[in-house]
Amino acid sequence: MSEESAAQATSPRRRRAELFTGPGADRRFQTPATAGERTMLADVLAAQRATLELKCHGLGPELARRAVEPSTLSLLGLVRHLADVERRWFRRVLAGQAAPPRFATEANPDEDFDGATPDPAVVAEAWDAWRAEVAFAEVFAADAPSLDITGEDAWRGVVSLRWVLVHMIEEYARHNGHADLLRERIDGARGV
Repeated sequence: MSEESAAQATSPRRRRAELFTGPGADRRFQTPATAGERTMLADVLAAQRATLELKCHGLGPELARRAVEPSTLSLLGLVRHLADVERRWFRRVLAGQAAPPRFATEANPDEDFDGATPDPAVVAEAWDAWRAEVAFAEVFAADAPSLDITGEDAWRGVVSLRWVLVHMIEEYARHNGHADLLRERIDGARGV
């Protein structure tokens, strides 16, 4: 029996669903269960955003490690992608700003993933962009006079702030599932 197998055999078994710990872990579970709609949507989205950040915590260039060939999926790609998604829905669609994607391009719509390299400057740029877009979205959603305000989107047509918040929760939840697997592949860390 190898040393690794022996260590696994003698260590207590863990459930996959144990809590992933790190900075911000607790804030993911502080969402009130009886709040009003705006608070509930904003808090659930904030918890999903915190989950992405938590899944990436403590990593640097490793964030760019790809899932499996031929996929370009990586944690860093997810951060870049979600920065562009936040920007699209909140700045372009709802606020009506001329705000092109930060990472994806017309020539390469997958540049958010393809350009996710282990260069520390690329990692820092991704986090700065994501945090700036999240900050804008949080203020926009909090200051909006109603969840019924709308914007025009080429893909979905007229969308409300309510729909965008629900869509963003779904977007993060899906990608956080990817993040679970990507992080476990990098260093074995796993959990909720």
